[in-house]
Amino acid sequence: MKLKLVRHAESTANVRKAINTRLPGPPLSDVGRQQADELAARLRSEPVVAVYSSLATRAQQTATPVAAAHGVDLQVIDGVHEVFVGQLEDRTDREGVEAYAQVFLPWIQGELHHTMPGGESGIEVRDRFVAAISEVRAKHEEEDPDGTVVMVSHGGVMRLGVELLADNVPRSGRVSGLIANTGAVVLEAHRDGRWRCVAWDGVDLSGHG
Repeated sequence: MKLKLVRHAESTANVRKAINTRLPGPPLSDVGRQQADELAARLRSEPVVAVYSSLATRAQQTATPVAAAHGVDLQVIDGVHEVFVGQLEDRTDREGVEAYAQVFLPWIQGELHHTMPGGESGIEVRDRFVAAISEVRAKHEEEDPDGTVVMVSHGGVMRLGVELLADNVPRSGRVSGLIANTGAVVLEAHRDGRWRCVAWDGVDLSGHG
């Protein structure tokens, strides 16, 4: 089983360069809607057996054309929505971005006890994300061992979550920073219960780990 985690297409908040995490959140921009259609076209030939999205409007709008292209129902799942940033919500200023980074960067070094001001801790994000992925894996691993499950999620939670799930993600500049809109991280399920990251936003990691 492969899990293709996809960051949503461009939202109207992305256009404003705003930190936006509150549900259900903003819709896709005109460019984002085009990106969603292009994503569906790219994935048309893949053996997609299920399509999931977070609770956010932008994620559901991104996933809908993918589900339609494969003739499956879109399944909306809790737990894979973006990191809730609390008091930093809708900030566009440099200080807000820096405040976000001061919490998030320690998270990817394993210091999950830090908390977004008025928002979530890394521990809370980890627990909900890992639980959701485990639920999807339990549902599809035996039934669809050769299939691909697509899940449309969000850049921040994907960046943290994949490093928690897979231990072969190299800490290099090529796989750091923001995942592009409709960029994907691909995980491969192993029988020992672990995940292995085989691609990160266009970078082939199949030779790592």
